This record gives sequence, structure tokens and C-alpha cells, in this order.
Amino acid sequence: MAIKITGTGSITPSQTFSNTSFLQHDFFDANGESIPDENKNVIEKFQAITGIEQRKYAEKGQLCSDIASVAATKAIEVAKIDPETLDYIIVAHNVGDIIQGTHQIDNIPSVASKVKANLGIKAPSCVAYDILFGCPGWVEGVIQAKAFIKAKMAKKCLVIGTDTLSRVLDDKDRDSMIFADGAGATVIEEKEASGGILSHKTMTFTAEGEADYIFYGPSNDLHEDRHTRYIKMQGRKVYEFALLNVPKALKSCLDEADVPIENLKKVSIHQANQKMDEAIVSRFYRLYKQKMPEDVLPMNIQHFGNSSVATVPTLFDLVLQSNYGGHSLKEGDVIIFASVGAGMNINAIVYQM
Repeated sequence: MAIKITGTGSITPSQTFSNTSFLQHDFFDANGESIPDENKNVIEKFQAITGIEQRKYAEKGQLCSDIASVAATKAIEVAKIDPETLDYIIVAHNVGDIIQGTHQIDNIPSVASKVKANLGIKAPSCVAYDILFGCPGWVEGVIQAKAFIKAKMAKKCLVIGTDTLSRVLDDKDRDSMIFADGAGATVIEEKEASGGILSHKTMTFTAEGEADYIFYGPSNDLHEDRHTRYIKMQGRKVYEFALLNVPKALKSCLDEADVPIENLKKVSIHQANQKMDEAIVSRFYRLYKQKMPEDVLPMNIQHFGNSSVATVPTLFDLVLQSNYGGHSLKEGDVIIFASVGAGMNINAIVYQM
């Protein structure tokens, strides 16, 4: 028996904002000082580092729970299951439902409960709850689903990663250009098959101030209302933290699965920053004294932006459904799901198709 992903689904929001959309913005640094460089140069440097050319935002009337429900419906259809047979709906997000223009988070009831209602599931035995674990939330949700199934507490789980970070962006902050919206969903089941989840690893770092690397804070423009909060990050510290710790976590997880690195087909890592992701995976391979293969790292951040908890399940769905970027997977292939984010949290799963 194996615990496997039997269905995937995702949604790409319809609004596209290219980097040129930020040409008229007034950017300030964390101290409230105006950025002296021209916006054209700021944007060019941003694209060179992150790889992002454009990002996707949800429509004005779409909530985080709405796009989560669309992705979930697709995953359920692919899995060919009756949604009434779901035991758990686990929804990972950062800021939940926010009506555009309000900045007020609405997580009562939970996003998961709203998704269950949107799907029309009547069974009270289908338990719906949210998980707050930063960008690694979807990966952690899959780990929790695996634990429920292994403990005979569940047979089928729906795990969703969804975010509309466009609702909490400080347009006076250069870092705001990195974030986007999206949702990805997966159905997790126990099957009479080989493979599935082979190993997993999760860590939370807080001893050296890491909990403050990604946070909620006021605008970089000191003239803005100081009571209104936006998503913020200490970019350089996040970058250095990830490069130091994520490769070791990936190696620990792969070693636990007892899979030779030569057998690894893909690394499906959180789409945070193209340069950072490439450096992480390259360092991971160097731990085995090997060079990173050219075709091991699918990326969609260039055109989708960083949709936080949605990036990993969305990219996985795109590869499975449309061979996105020329990447493909077949039965028996071994991949790693991995993420790093607010907390600071790191996790990984070694998975065999």
C-alpha cells in the first residue's frame, strides 16, 4: 500500500501585471527613504534577481476561498472520487479571505469551511480546517494528510494551497513586485500501489531571530496610515537563510528515503525567487559532489510570480496536465517537493509517482 496523490488541480488568475506596471510607483526603503534609483533600473534589477517578468492577480470579486474551490473541484474530478467521501479538507494559506481594498482578513469561518460549503459537501464527517505555516503550508498539509491516513484516521484527504497576497501588498515597497495570487489542490489517498510518499522532513527555525524574516508591518511610506499592515520581508536574510539550510534539509529527506540522487527526476521547489531556487538546488547537488542536471528544476515564477503556498501544487499540476516548460513525469519517477517560508519553516517530501 502507498499514500499517493491521485488528483491535482490549479487555477491561474486572469489578471496579468507585467513589470512595467510598476514604472509609476513611488518606492521607499525600509527606513522610509525614497529610492534614489530610477524605477526602470529598480525593475531591471528585480527581474535579474527573481526572474519574474509578470505576475497573476485574482479578479476584484474573487476571494482566496473562491480560487481554492476552483482548484479543488479540478483535483476531485481528476481523482474521480465522490467529494462526500473526503475525510479531511486541509487548506494552507497566509492571509485568507480579504475583500479587495479593505485589508481586513476574514477567517471566520475558516477558508477550509468556506471551501467545503462551496463544494456542496454535506457529510459532517468531512473535517475542514486551515493551516498557517507560511509558504511551506501545502507541503505540510500533505504531510498531515499522510499522517491521518497512516494512522487509519482517514482514507481520502483534499489538500489545498491558496493565497491572494495582492490584497496585502505595499505598493511603496520594491518587494511587493514578487508576490502573486493562485491556488493548487491535491487529493491524497492510500492505494494498492508502489511508491507514493517515501519520506518527509520539517523544521522550524526561531532561535536566531528567524521568526522576523517575513512578517506583517506598516508601509515603507511613512506618510501612510501606520495601523494598516502589509506583507513584509527581510529579503537578504531570507535569501541567506534559504541557501544555508534548505539544501541540507533536502539531503536529509532524500537520504531517509534511501533514494540515490541519480534517480531523482525533478525538484519541485517553492517558486520564491528564480536565482535563489537555482542556487538552493545547485548546492543540494553539490552535497553529493554532483552538478545539478539542466532538466531537474521546473520553474513558472517568470510568468506567475510568487503565489506563496500555491506555487508547489500549481507547478506540479501544470507539469502533470500539460508538460509545462517541457517537463514531464511518469509512473515510477522520484521527485522532491520542497518549500521555505515565514516561520521560518522548511519542509520536503520525497515522492514516487
